[in-house]
Amino acid sequence: MDQDLERAALVALMRRGDRSWPDLTDQIESVGSAREVLDSALDASGQGALFDTGPAVDLEAVADEIAAWEREGMRLVTILDKDYPFYLRLVHQRPPFLFLRGTPIEDEARVAVVGTRTPTPEGVAHARAVAGGLAERGVTVVSGLAAGIDTAAHGATLAVGGRTVAVVGTGLRRAYPAQNAQLQREIAERGLVISQFWPDSPPSKASFPMRNAVMSGYSLATVVIEAAFRSGARMQARLALEHGRRVFLMRSLMTHEWAREYASRPNTTVIDGPEDVFRQLDSLVPSTGELTWA
Repeated sequence: MDQDLERAALVALMRRGDRSWPDLTDQIESVGSAREVLDSALDASGQGALFDTGPAVDLEAVADEIAAWEREGMRLVTILDKDYPFYLRLVHQRPPFLFLRGTPIEDEARVAVVGTRTPTPEGVAHARAVAGGLAERGVTVVSGLAAGIDTAAHGATLAVGGRTVAVVGTGLRRAYPAQNAQLQREIAERGLVISQFWPDSPPSKASFPMRNAVMSGYSLATVVIEAAFRSGARMQARLALEHGRRVFLMRSLMTHEWAREYASRPNTTVIDGPEDVFRQLDSLVPSTGELTWA
């Protein structure tokens, strides 16, 4: 199987825009070849089968475009690639591909630290303490590069020389918010930035919930510092529970009805501070199983 043409076929399928991402991902994984799925789609639409009647889609040109992205420092990893993140592969919302900028991260101990864009000083302090403490213990800290709690988590991790991953809601050629452009560059230099969107994609109402689903699937646990009901952090906590991942909620969140309801579910722990997370780290990391970088 020509991996370059397989990636090109997957990109071509995505650009058709006639299938939902989960459906397309399921079919490609089931068939085991994006080129075969594309061939069937072209044949069904009357455009001519890719292999039988000549290239209705110029896969060589798409492959050249992918190569140009990679020369720019954006590596494309598809659902058919062995280095697609293993834990993300297990969730329904997994995207067909990811763009990666930065250094491969070769551990399975990844914990997301998330929260509001408008935190209290106490919330910022908690985020820094949790993220910094996790990083000092060799855990990769994952967050979404948003203002507020996310920024505090990434910054605290970098400050102690730890590993951090930013899962962003835009393409890799963009930074959101704009004031975090330098932080995004620093994370790419010292950690990893992940996007499931085309390189020039702007932020949108749809992109951030999709980003939260990927962040949850990519991480073994999610720590929510501060979050209102209508927030991506609350949504990520819900998704993490659906994904069978551990969720840690700061006790200050118990003023919210949503947090009290989540706290009653299995796999949820209410914490008073960073030490409550640290004490449970060993139980988060599987002792066996396939591991992957990214």
